[in-house]
Amino acid sequence: MKKLMIADLTVVALLLAFATPLWSQEDGSSAALDRRVKAFLGSHASEWHDWNVPEVDGKLLHDIILRNGYKKALEIGTSTGHSAIWIAWALSKTGGKLITLEIDESRYKTALGNFRKAGLSAYIDARLCDAHELVPELEGPFDFVFSDADKGWYKNYFDVLAPKLAVGGCYATHNVSDRRGGSFGLSSYVEYLKGLRNFETTFNNSGAGVAISYKKSEK
Repeated sequence: MKKLMIADLTVVALLLAFATPLWSQEDGSSAALDRRVKAFLGSHASEWHDWNVPEVDGKLLHDIILRNGYKKALEIGTSTGHSAIWIAWALSKTGGKLITLEIDESRYKTALGNFRKAGLSAYIDARLCDAHELVPELEGPFDFVFSDADKGWYKNYFDVLAPKLAVGGCYATHNVSDRRGGSFGLSSYVEYLKGLRNFETTFNNSGAGVAISYKKSEK
């Protein structure tokens, strides 16, 4: 009888050992990643100068992705990785992944190191390339796009990617607002976005300016 009780307890212990981690490991892993990303961003808060977004804009992108559950993201213009970290952090929670494009090799290599330090490399497909050439070749579909590259090419990027953006998806463009569009020579781009019937665009002016365009329909 005693042996049977010991055996029963052993079985229960084994069941608990295998069952409990299904929850604790996921929660612990997510919490550990959150702590690591927060620590990295906090320790580098004053270092994002090389064509990176301000923190308020990074948080905005992060929250858009989480709120909508986006999983397939594209970024044009990695720089040294600040915005990509915010985007990938959100995607780590939705089960998604980011493709990010950078033309400058030095910034690209710095970004790769930053992704590793932040613990987000698994959620980022970083590519050293000319976006003018690669963007038309990308198949999609995407549900989130962040454009922060050469301003004179903004409309070209949008025209190529809009058909590859899922209905309900978001196309965010940096350094654009309804108040400061002209400061980057982007007033015509602002008017272009406003005139699209199948997109609804609003402008967030709290940081460097972000045009937020949601796709309502294919046409």
